[in-house]
Amino acid sequence: MPEHSRSFPRQSARFLGALAIIVALTLFYRKVLPQVNQTTVALSLLLAILAVSAVWGMAVSAFMSVAAMLAFNYFFLPPVGTFTVEDPQNWVALAAFLVTAILGSQLSGRVRREADAANRRRREIERLYAFSQKLLGEGDVMRLLNAIPNHLVDAFEAGAVSVFLADKNKFYRSGMGTQQLDEQKMRGAFTRDEPTVDEAGGFCYGPIRLGLRPIGSIGISGTPPSRQTLEAIGTLIGIAIERARAVEQLSKAEADRQGERLKSALVDSITHDFRTPLTSIKASVTSLLSSRSQNREQEEELLTVIDEECDRLNRLVEEAAEMERLEAGEFELEFKVVPAEQLIEAALGHCRKALGSREVVVRAAPGLPPVRVDVDRAKDVLVQLIDNANLYSPKDQPIVISAEDNGNSILISVADRGPGIEDLEQGMIFDKFYRGKNQRYLVRGTGMGLPIARAIVQALGGSISLTSQFGSGSVFSFTLPISASAGERH
Repeated sequence: MPEHSRSFPRQSARFLGALAIIVALTLFYRKVLPQVNQTTVALSLLLAILAVSAVWGMAVSAFMSVAAMLAFNYFFLPPVGTFTVEDPQNWVALAAFLVTAILGSQLSGRVRREADAANRRRREIERLYAFSQKLLGEGDVMRLLNAIPNHLVDAFEAGAVSVFLADKNKFYRSGMGTQQLDEQKMRGAFTRDEPTVDEAGGFCYGPIRLGLRPIGSIGISGTPPSRQTLEAIGTLIGIAIERARAVEQLSKAEADRQGERLKSALVDSITHDFRTPLTSIKASVTSLLSSRSQNREQEEELLTVIDEECDRLNRLVEEAAEMERLEAGEFELEFKVVPAEQLIEAALGHCRKALGSREVVVRAAPGLPPVRVDVDRAKDVLVQLIDNANLYSPKDQPIVISAEDNGNSILISVADRGPGIEDLEQGMIFDKFYRGKNQRYLVRGTGMGLPIARAIVQALGGSISLTSQFGSGSVFSFTLPISASAGERH
Protein backbone atom coordinates (compact mmCIF):
# COMPACT_ATOMS: atom_id res chain seq x y z
CA MET A 1 0.00 0.00 0.00
CA PRO A 2 1.42 3.46 -0.90
CA GLU A 3 2.61 5.64 1.98
CA HIS A 4 -0.01 8.37 1.35
CA SER A 5 -2.81 5.76 1.46
CA ARG A 6 -1.64 4.60 4.87
CA SER A 7 -1.13 8.14 6.26
CA PHE A 8 -4.54 9.58 5.25
CA PRO A 9 -6.66 7.66 7.82
CA ARG A 10 -4.05 8.36 10.50
CA GLN A 11 -4.07 12.10 9.75
CA SER A 12 -7.87 12.19 9.69
CA ALA A 13 -7.94 10.55 13.10
CA ARG A 14 -5.63 13.24 14.42
CA PHE A 15 -7.90 16.04 13.20
CA LEU A 16 -10.90 14.36 14.83
CA GLY A 17 -8.90 13.91 18.03
CA ALA A 18 -7.97 17.59 18.10
CA LEU A 19 -11.63 18.54 17.60
CA ALA A 20 -12.63 16.14 20.40
CA ILE A 21 -10.20 17.85 22.79
CA ILE A 22 -11.77 21.26 22.03
CA VAL A 23 -15.26 19.83 22.61
CA ALA A 24 -14.18 18.19 25.88
CA LEU A 25 -12.61 21.38 27.26
CA THR A 26 -15.66 23.42 26.21
CA LEU A 27 -18.10 21.03 27.91
CA PHE A 28 -15.94 20.89 31.04
CA TYR A 29 -15.91 24.67 31.51
CA ARG A 30 -19.57 25.09 30.47
CA LYS A 31 -21.04 22.30 32.61
CA VAL A 32 -18.59 21.75 35.48
CA LEU A 33 -17.13 25.25 35.99
CA PRO A 34 -19.70 27.62 34.48
CA GLN A 35 -18.29 30.63 36.42
CA VAL A 36 -14.75 30.17 35.09
CA ASN A 37 -12.71 33.20 34.05
CA GLN A 38 -12.32 33.73 30.27
CA THR A 39 -8.53 33.98 30.64
CA THR A 40 -8.41 30.53 32.22
CA VAL A 41 -10.36 29.07 29.32
CA ALA A 42 -8.11 30.75 26.76
CA LEU A 43 -4.94 29.52 28.49
CA SER A 44 -6.32 25.97 28.77
CA LEU A 45 -7.16 25.91 25.08
CA LEU A 46 -3.73 27.35 24.24
CA LEU A 47 -1.93 24.67 26.30
CA ALA A 48 -3.95 21.96 24.58
CA ILE A 49 -2.99 23.40 21.16
CA LEU A 50 0.72 23.48 22.08
CA ALA A 51 0.57 19.88 23.31
CA VAL A 52 -1.12 18.72 20.10
CA SER A 53 1.43 20.63 18.04
CA ALA A 54 4.31 18.88 19.80
CA VAL A 55 2.76 15.46 19.18
CA TRP A 56 0.84 15.68 15.87
CA GLY A 57 2.46 18.53 13.97
CA MET A 58 1.62 21.96 12.60
CA ALA A 59 -1.31 21.10 10.31
CA VAL A 60 -3.40 19.58 13.11
CA SER A 61 -2.52 22.37 15.56
CA ALA A 62 -3.48 25.10 13.01
CA PHE A 63 -6.87 23.46 12.49
CA MET A 64 -7.25 23.15 16.24
CA SER A 65 -6.32 26.84 16.72
CA VAL A 66 -9.13 27.98 14.41
CA ALA A 67 -11.63 25.59 16.02
CA ALA A 68 -10.58 26.72 19.50
CA MET A 69 -10.97 30.40 18.54
CA LEU A 70 -14.47 29.78 17.21
CA ALA A 71 -15.46 27.77 20.30
CA PHE A 72 -14.01 30.42 22.61
CA ASN A 73 -15.95 33.15 20.80
CA TYR A 74 -19.24 31.25 20.64
CA PHE A 75 -19.35 29.82 24.18
CA PHE A 76 -17.34 32.23 26.34
CA LEU A 77 -17.30 35.75 24.86
CA PRO A 78 -20.43 37.88 25.13
CA PRO A 79 -22.90 37.72 23.60
CA VAL A 80 -22.66 33.96 24.37
CA GLY A 81 -24.27 31.69 21.81
CA THR A 82 -23.41 33.80 18.77
CA PHE A 83 -20.32 34.54 16.74
CA THR A 84 -20.99 38.25 17.09
CA VAL A 85 -18.31 40.28 18.94
CA GLU A 86 -19.66 43.44 20.56
CA ASP A 87 -16.66 44.66 22.50
CA PRO A 88 -13.72 45.76 20.24
CA GLN A 89 -11.34 44.51 22.96
CA ASN A 90 -12.64 40.99 22.35
CA TRP A 91 -11.59 41.28 18.70
CA VAL A 92 -8.11 42.00 19.93
CA ALA A 93 -8.31 39.08 22.37
CA LEU A 94 -9.45 36.66 19.64
CA ALA A 95 -6.76 37.84 17.23
CA ALA A 96 -4.10 37.58 19.95
CA PHE A 97 -5.36 34.12 20.85
CA LEU A 98 -5.24 32.92 17.25
CA VAL A 99 -1.80 34.44 16.55
CA THR A 100 -0.37 33.10 19.82
CA ALA A 101 -1.77 29.63 19.14
CA ILE A 102 -0.36 29.46 15.61
CA LEU A 103 3.04 30.92 16.53
CA GLY A 104 3.25 28.66 19.54
CA SER A 105 2.35 25.71 17.37
CA GLN A 106 5.08 26.63 14.91
CA LEU A 107 7.67 26.93 17.66
CA SER A 108 6.51 23.72 19.29
CA GLY A 109 6.57 21.94 15.93
CA ARG A 110 10.06 23.27 15.22
CA VAL A 111 11.31 22.04 18.60
CA ARG A 112 9.72 18.68 17.92
CA ARG A 113 11.32 18.43 14.48
CA GLU A 114 14.72 19.43 15.84
CA ALA A 115 14.40 16.94 18.67
CA ASP A 116 13.44 14.21 16.20
CA ALA A 117 16.37 15.16 13.97
CA ALA A 118 18.75 15.13 16.94
CA ASN A 119 17.48 11.72 18.03
CA ARG A 120 17.79 10.44 14.48
CA ARG A 121 21.37 11.71 14.24
CA ARG A 122 22.18 10.18 17.64
CA ARG A 123 20.81 6.82 16.55
CA GLU A 124 22.74 6.99 13.30
CA ILE A 125 25.96 7.86 15.14
CA GLU A 126 25.40 4.93 17.51
CA ARG A 127 24.82 2.66 14.53
CA LEU A 128 27.91 4.02 12.78
CA TYR A 129 29.94 3.30 15.92
CA ALA A 130 28.58 -0.25 16.18
CA PHE A 131 29.27 -0.76 12.47
CA SER A 132 32.85 0.54 12.76
CA GLN A 133 33.48 -1.78 15.75
CA LYS A 134 32.40 -4.77 13.67
CA LEU A 135 34.63 -3.68 10.80
CA LEU A 136 37.66 -3.59 13.12
CA GLY A 137 37.16 -7.25 13.98
CA GLU A 138 37.96 -8.42 10.45
CA GLY A 139 41.56 -8.75 9.29
CA ASP A 140 41.05 -10.73 6.09
CA VAL A 141 39.91 -8.84 2.97
CA MET A 142 37.66 -11.59 1.58
CA ARG A 143 35.96 -12.25 4.91
CA LEU A 144 35.53 -8.50 5.40
CA LEU A 145 33.89 -8.00 1.99
CA ASN A 146 31.46 -10.84 2.62
CA ALA A 147 30.73 -9.59 6.15
CA ILE A 148 30.17 -5.88 5.37
CA PRO A 149 26.60 -6.32 3.97
CA ASN A 150 25.64 -8.46 6.98
CA HIS A 151 27.07 -5.89 9.40
CA LEU A 152 25.15 -3.09 7.68
CA VAL A 153 21.88 -5.03 7.76
CA ASP A 154 22.36 -5.69 11.49
CA ALA A 155 23.57 -2.19 12.46
CA PHE A 156 21.09 -0.12 10.42
CA GLU A 157 18.17 -2.59 10.33
CA ALA A 158 18.17 -2.36 6.56
CA GLY A 159 16.08 -4.55 4.30
CA ALA A 160 18.95 -5.39 1.96
CA VAL A 161 22.50 -4.20 1.31
CA SER A 162 24.73 -4.59 -1.74
CA VAL A 163 28.40 -3.60 -1.99
CA PHE A 164 30.14 -3.11 -5.34
CA LEU A 165 33.94 -3.01 -5.71
CA ALA A 166 35.24 -1.59 -8.97
CA ASP A 167 38.66 -3.29 -8.99
CA LYS A 168 37.04 -6.72 -8.59
CA ASN A 169 33.91 -5.81 -10.62
CA LYS A 170 31.94 -7.85 -8.11
CA PHE A 171 28.83 -7.39 -5.94
CA TYR A 172 28.53 -8.58 -2.33
CA ARG A 173 24.96 -8.85 -1.02
CA SER A 174 22.95 -9.54 2.11
CA GLY A 175 19.35 -9.25 3.28
CA MET A 176 15.93 -9.76 1.72
CA GLY A 177 15.17 -8.21 -1.65
CA THR A 178 18.71 -7.55 -2.83
CA GLN A 179 17.48 -7.98 -6.41
CA GLN A 180 15.60 -4.68 -6.01
CA LEU A 181 18.89 -2.81 -5.68
CA ASP A 182 19.71 -1.63 -9.22
CA GLU A 183 23.24 -2.60 -10.26
CA GLN A 184 23.34 0.17 -12.85
CA LYS A 185 22.50 2.78 -10.23
CA MET A 186 25.24 1.37 -8.04
CA ARG A 187 27.74 1.60 -10.86
CA GLY A 188 26.46 5.12 -11.51
CA ALA A 189 27.05 6.11 -7.86
CA PHE A 190 30.65 4.91 -8.27
CA THR A 191 31.13 6.68 -11.61
CA ARG A 192 29.58 10.00 -10.53
CA ASP A 193 31.06 9.80 -7.02
CA GLU A 194 27.78 11.18 -5.71
CA PRO A 195 25.25 9.69 -3.23
CA THR A 196 21.58 9.34 -4.20
CA VAL A 197 18.76 9.03 -1.62
CA ASP A 198 15.27 8.00 -2.74
CA GLU A 199 13.17 8.33 0.43
CA ALA A 200 9.88 7.59 -1.35
CA GLY A 201 11.15 4.34 -2.86
CA GLY A 202 13.21 3.38 0.20
CA PHE A 203 16.53 3.12 -1.65
CA CYS A 204 19.85 4.93 -1.42
CA TYR A 205 23.12 4.58 -3.29
CA GLY A 206 26.47 6.07 -2.38
CA PRO A 207 30.16 5.83 -3.30
CA ILE A 208 32.78 3.99 -1.26
CA ARG A 209 35.77 6.29 -0.97
CA LEU A 210 39.37 5.85 0.03
CA GLY A 211 40.43 9.41 0.68
CA LEU A 212 39.09 11.38 -2.28
CA ARG A 213 39.17 8.42 -4.67
CA PRO A 214 36.04 6.26 -5.17
CA ILE A 215 36.75 2.52 -5.12
CA GLY A 216 33.19 1.20 -5.26
CA SER A 217 29.63 1.88 -4.18
CA ILE A 218 26.97 0.75 -1.75
CA GLY A 219 23.20 0.29 -2.05
CA ILE A 220 20.76 0.11 0.89
CA SER A 221 17.04 -0.63 0.84
CA GLY A 222 14.59 0.02 3.64
CA THR A 223 14.56 3.20 5.70
CA PRO A 224 17.42 5.12 4.08
CA PRO A 225 19.97 6.87 6.31
CA SER A 226 20.76 10.54 5.89
CA ARG A 227 23.09 11.71 3.15
CA GLN A 228 25.84 12.47 5.67
CA THR A 229 25.51 9.03 7.25
CA LEU A 230 25.60 7.38 3.82
CA GLU A 231 28.84 9.19 3.01
CA ALA A 232 30.28 8.21 6.41
CA ILE A 233 29.40 4.56 5.76
CA GLY A 234 31.19 4.68 2.41
CA THR A 235 34.29 6.22 4.01
CA LEU A 236 34.32 3.66 6.85
CA ILE A 237 34.07 0.78 4.39
CA GLY A 238 36.93 2.19 2.29
CA ILE A 239 39.15 2.60 5.36
CA ALA A 240 38.27 -0.91 6.61
CA ILE A 241 39.12 -2.49 3.24
CA GLU A 242 42.45 -0.67 3.07
CA ARG A 243 43.21 -1.58 6.69
CA ALA A 244 42.45 -5.27 6.05
CA ARG A 245 44.72 -5.22 3.00
CA ALA A 246 47.50 -3.60 5.03
CA VAL A 247 47.08 -6.17 7.81
CA GLU A 248 47.21 -8.99 5.27
CA GLN A 249 50.37 -7.59 3.71
CA LEU A 250 51.94 -7.03 7.11
CA SER A 251 51.02 -10.55 8.23
CA LYS A 252 52.44 -12.00 5.03
CA ALA A 253 55.63 -9.98 5.43
CA GLU A 254 55.93 -11.08 9.07
CA ALA A 255 55.27 -14.70 8.12
CA ASP A 256 57.92 -14.48 5.41
CA ARG A 257 60.35 -12.94 7.88
CA GLN A 258 59.66 -15.60 10.49
CA GLY A 259 59.96 -18.28 7.83
CA GLU A 260 63.34 -16.94 6.76
CA ARG A 261 64.47 -16.76 10.38
CA LEU A 262 63.37 -20.34 11.05
CA LYS A 263 64.93 -21.48 7.80
CA SER A 264 68.19 -19.78 8.74
CA ALA A 265 68.07 -21.28 12.22
CA LEU A 266 67.33 -24.72 10.84
CA VAL A 267 70.17 -24.50 8.33
CA ASP A 268 72.48 -23.26 11.09
CA SER A 269 71.39 -26.11 13.34
CA ILE A 270 71.83 -28.73 10.62
CA THR A 271 75.21 -27.46 9.45
CA HIS A 272 76.55 -27.27 13.01
CA ASP A 273 74.90 -30.13 14.86
CA PHE A 274 74.69 -32.68 12.07
CA ARG A 275 78.14 -31.99 10.69
CA THR A 276 79.93 -32.88 13.95
CA PRO A 277 78.55 -36.43 14.34
CA LEU A 278 78.78 -37.08 10.61
CA THR A 279 82.43 -36.00 10.64
CA SER A 280 83.16 -38.30 13.58
CA ILE A 281 81.35 -41.20 11.91
CA LYS A 282 83.14 -40.60 8.62
CA ALA A 283 86.56 -40.40 10.32
CA SER A 284 85.95 -43.59 12.30
CA VAL A 285 84.70 -45.55 9.30
CA THR A 286 87.60 -44.29 7.16
CA SER A 287 90.05 -45.33 9.84
CA LEU A 288 88.49 -48.78 10.09
CA LEU A 289 88.56 -49.27 6.33
CA SER A 290 92.05 -47.87 5.71
CA SER A 291 93.94 -49.77 8.36
CA ARG A 292 93.80 -53.45 9.19
CA SER A 293 96.49 -53.23 11.84
CA GLN A 294 94.28 -51.86 14.61
CA ASN A 295 93.77 -54.01 17.63
CA ARG A 296 90.45 -55.04 19.04
CA GLU A 297 90.42 -52.25 21.61
CA GLN A 298 90.93 -49.54 18.97
CA GLU A 299 88.19 -51.04 16.80
CA GLU A 300 85.78 -51.08 19.72
CA GLU A 301 86.60 -47.46 20.50
CA LEU A 302 85.93 -46.40 16.92
CA LEU A 303 82.72 -48.43 16.78
CA THR A 304 81.61 -46.87 20.07
CA VAL A 305 82.15 -43.42 18.56
CA ILE A 306 80.05 -44.41 15.54
CA ASP A 307 77.32 -45.80 17.79
CA GLU A 308 77.19 -42.69 20.00
CA GLU A 309 77.14 -40.30 17.09
CA CYS A 310 74.39 -42.28 15.36
CA ASP A 311 72.37 -42.08 18.58
CA ARG A 312 72.97 -38.35 18.61
CA LEU A 313 71.69 -38.02 15.04
CA ASN A 314 68.65 -40.10 15.90
CA ARG A 315 68.01 -37.89 18.92
CA LEU A 316 68.17 -34.75 16.78
CA VAL A 317 65.67 -36.19 14.31
CA GLU A 318 63.41 -37.43 17.14
CA GLU A 319 63.37 -33.97 18.73
CA ALA A 320 62.17 -32.40 15.49
CA ALA A 321 59.49 -35.08 15.07
CA GLU A 322 58.45 -34.71 18.72
CA MET A 323 58.02 -30.97 18.28
CA GLU A 324 55.78 -31.49 15.26
CA ARG A 325 53.62 -34.02 17.14
CA LEU A 326 53.26 -31.69 20.11
CA GLU A 327 52.29 -28.71 17.95
CA ALA A 328 49.78 -30.81 16.00
CA GLY A 329 48.33 -32.30 19.20
CA GLU A 330 49.00 -35.81 17.92
CA PHE A 331 49.91 -37.34 21.27
CA GLU A 332 48.08 -38.83 24.24
CA LEU A 333 48.61 -38.09 27.92
CA GLU A 334 48.19 -40.65 30.69
CA PHE A 335 47.52 -38.67 33.83
CA LYS A 336 48.48 -40.11 37.21
CA VAL A 337 48.68 -38.68 40.71
CA VAL A 338 52.29 -38.74 41.94
CA PRO A 339 54.35 -36.84 44.52
CA ALA A 340 56.52 -34.05 43.14
CA GLU A 341 59.54 -35.56 44.92
CA GLN A 342 59.11 -38.74 42.84
CA LEU A 343 59.35 -36.75 39.60
CA ILE A 344 62.56 -35.08 40.80
CA GLU A 345 64.10 -38.42 41.81
CA ALA A 346 63.18 -40.00 38.46
CA ALA A 347 64.69 -37.10 36.51
CA LEU A 348 67.91 -37.17 38.55
CA GLY A 349 68.19 -40.92 38.03
CA HIS A 350 67.92 -40.41 34.28
CA CYS A 351 70.59 -37.64 34.34
CA ARG A 352 73.01 -39.31 36.77
CA LYS A 353 75.51 -40.35 34.10
CA ALA A 354 75.49 -36.96 32.39
CA LEU A 355 75.85 -35.09 35.67
CA GLY A 356 78.89 -37.09 36.73
CA SER A 357 80.42 -35.58 39.86
CA ARG A 358 78.46 -32.29 39.73
CA GLU A 359 76.77 -31.34 42.98
CA VAL A 360 72.97 -31.25 42.83
CA VAL A 361 71.02 -29.65 45.69
CA VAL A 362 67.35 -30.59 46.07
CA ARG A 363 65.15 -28.29 48.15
CA ALA A 364 61.61 -29.65 48.29
CA ALA A 365 59.27 -28.09 50.81
CA PRO A 366 57.91 -30.64 53.30
CA GLY A 367 54.34 -31.87 52.93
CA LEU A 368 53.91 -31.01 49.25
CA PRO A 369 50.59 -32.25 47.80
CA PRO A 370 50.83 -34.67 44.87
CA VAL A 371 50.42 -33.50 41.28
CA ARG A 372 48.25 -34.93 38.50
CA VAL A 373 50.47 -35.34 35.43
CA ASP A 374 51.70 -37.66 32.72
CA VAL A 375 54.73 -38.97 34.60
CA ASP A 376 56.96 -39.64 31.59
CA ARG A 377 56.21 -36.28 29.96
CA ALA A 378 56.69 -34.32 33.18
CA LYS A 379 59.98 -36.16 33.79
CA ASP A 380 61.12 -35.26 30.25
CA VAL A 381 60.59 -31.56 31.03
CA LEU A 382 62.66 -31.76 34.22
CA VAL A 383 65.36 -33.81 32.46
CA GLN A 384 65.59 -31.16 29.74
CA LEU A 385 66.02 -28.36 32.28
CA ILE A 386 68.62 -30.32 34.25
CA ASP A 387 70.57 -31.15 31.06
CA ASN A 388 70.34 -27.50 30.06
CA ALA A 389 71.76 -26.36 33.39
CA ASN A 390 74.48 -29.02 33.21
CA LEU A 391 75.57 -27.97 29.71
CA TYR A 392 75.60 -24.22 30.26
CA SER A 393 77.17 -23.89 33.72
CA PRO A 394 80.73 -24.59 34.96
CA LYS A 395 81.39 -28.12 36.21
CA ASP A 396 82.38 -26.95 39.70
CA GLN A 397 79.13 -25.08 40.27
CA PRO A 398 76.07 -26.82 41.79
CA ILE A 399 72.59 -27.14 40.29
CA VAL A 400 69.75 -26.33 42.66
CA ILE A 401 66.35 -28.01 42.18
CA SER A 402 63.48 -26.69 44.30
CA ALA A 403 59.79 -27.48 44.64
CA GLU A 404 57.18 -25.45 46.52
CA ASP A 405 53.44 -25.10 46.87
CA ASN A 406 52.15 -22.34 44.58
CA GLY A 407 48.46 -22.44 45.51
CA ASN A 408 46.72 -24.58 42.89
CA SER A 409 50.00 -25.91 41.49
CA ILE A 410 53.49 -27.04 42.42
CA LEU A 411 56.31 -24.77 41.24
CA ILE A 412 59.47 -26.69 40.30
CA SER A 413 62.62 -24.67 39.56
CA VAL A 414 66.07 -25.54 38.23
CA ALA A 415 68.75 -22.94 39.00
CA ASP A 416 72.29 -22.80 37.63
CA ARG A 417 75.25 -20.45 37.92
CA GLY A 418 76.01 -20.26 34.25
CA PRO A 419 76.57 -17.19 32.05
CA GLY A 420 72.92 -16.12 32.21
CA ILE A 421 70.76 -14.85 29.36
CA GLU A 422 70.48 -11.28 28.14
CA ASP A 423 67.13 -9.51 28.50
CA LEU A 424 66.72 -9.28 24.72
CA GLU A 425 67.14 -13.04 24.31
CA GLN A 426 64.86 -14.09 27.16
CA GLY A 427 61.77 -13.48 25.04
CA MET A 428 63.09 -15.81 22.29
CA ILE A 429 64.63 -18.58 24.36
CA PHE A 430 61.53 -20.81 24.01
CA ASP A 431 61.33 -20.34 20.22
CA LYS A 432 62.09 -23.29 17.95
CA PHE A 433 65.73 -23.61 16.85
CA TYR A 434 66.77 -20.56 18.87
CA ARG A 435 70.00 -20.81 20.82
CA GLY A 436 71.87 -18.14 22.74
CA LYS A 437 74.10 -16.17 20.42
CA ASN A 438 77.08 -16.45 22.78
CA GLN A 439 76.68 -20.19 23.36
CA ARG A 440 75.45 -21.67 20.08
CA TYR A 441 78.96 -22.66 18.96
CA LEU A 442 80.24 -23.64 22.42
CA VAL A 443 77.50 -26.09 23.40
CA ARG A 444 76.00 -28.56 20.99
CA GLY A 445 72.23 -28.76 20.52
CA THR A 446 69.40 -27.93 18.15
CA GLY A 447 67.47 -25.37 20.12
CA MET A 448 64.49 -27.75 20.28
CA GLY A 449 64.67 -28.82 23.93
CA LEU A 450 63.08 -25.78 25.54
CA PRO A 451 60.27 -25.43 22.96
CA ILE A 452 59.44 -29.12 23.53
CA ALA A 453 59.46 -28.55 27.29
CA ARG A 454 57.14 -25.58 26.98
CA ALA A 455 54.70 -27.50 24.74
CA ILE A 456 54.61 -30.42 27.22
CA VAL A 457 54.05 -28.15 30.24
CA GLN A 458 51.21 -26.34 28.49
CA ALA A 459 49.62 -29.67 27.53
CA LEU A 460 49.82 -30.71 31.20
CA GLY A 461 47.96 -27.55 32.20
CA GLY A 462 50.92 -25.60 33.58
CA SER A 463 53.24 -22.81 32.52
CA ILE A 464 56.99 -22.36 32.16
CA SER A 465 59.08 -19.25 32.74
CA LEU A 466 62.63 -17.96 32.95
CA THR A 467 64.37 -15.64 35.36
CA SER A 468 67.94 -14.76 34.46
CA GLN A 469 70.57 -12.15 35.16
CA PHE A 470 73.31 -11.88 32.60
CA GLY A 471 76.56 -13.15 34.11
CA SER A 472 74.93 -14.60 37.25
CA GLY A 473 72.97 -17.65 36.10
CA SER A 474 69.43 -18.61 35.21
CA VAL A 475 66.38 -20.13 36.87
CA PHE A 476 63.89 -22.12 34.76
CA SER A 477 60.58 -22.72 36.54
CA PHE A 478 57.43 -24.59 35.58
CA THR A 479 54.16 -25.37 37.31
CA LEU A 480 52.23 -28.62 37.48
CA PRO A 481 48.57 -28.75 38.64
CA ILE A 482 47.86 -30.23 42.04
CA SER A 483 45.56 -33.24 42.11
CA ALA A 484 41.95 -32.20 42.76
CA SER A 485 41.55 -34.48 45.75
CA ALA A 486 44.87 -33.32 47.14
CA GLY A 487 43.88 -29.70 46.61
CA GLU A 488 40.69 -30.24 48.65
CA ARG A 489 42.66 -31.79 51.51
CA HIS A 490 45.25 -29.07 51.23
